[in-house]
Amino acid sequence: MTAALHQQSIATLAEAATGAGELENPDARVAVDNPVCGDRVTVDIRVAGDTIESLAHNVRGCVLCQAAASLIGAHAPGSSRSVIDAVRQAVAAMLDGTGAPPAGRWRGLAIFAPVAAHRHRRHCVLLPFEALHRALDAACTTK
Repeated sequence: MTAALHQQSIATLAEAATGAGELENPDARVAVDNPVCGDRVTVDIRVAGDTIESLAHNVRGCVLCQAAASLIGAHAPGSSRSVIDAVRQAVAAMLDGTGAPPAGRWRGLAIFAPVAAHRHRRHCVLLPFEALHRALDAACTTK
């Protein structure tokens, strides 16, 4: 691994753990595992229609996974499902080298651009997005 994967901004973001914890009575709680590396992300959400009212996450994983979850914790509340889907697609495209980082309030995800050179680490960044996506599926179908 290169030093770019462990740049200070990623470590600082992971340490901040914005949104870490659990919600009382969430509309959905979903846990997603990466069997290859052992990372596990659990996401709790409350929604109003298709908009995230509140979110909490619990990450047992690497610094990349923790940092991605922290960014989601900071920016997902108030976002609609379509915004989350667009951000998730933009991050996936950035990581596979076919797209640019997300813009606007999600522009901080650009710190993960160096991960594109490390195919086996891309899923570490995407796992919190996968957990959020599944939590939105669960919450929106039960309401």
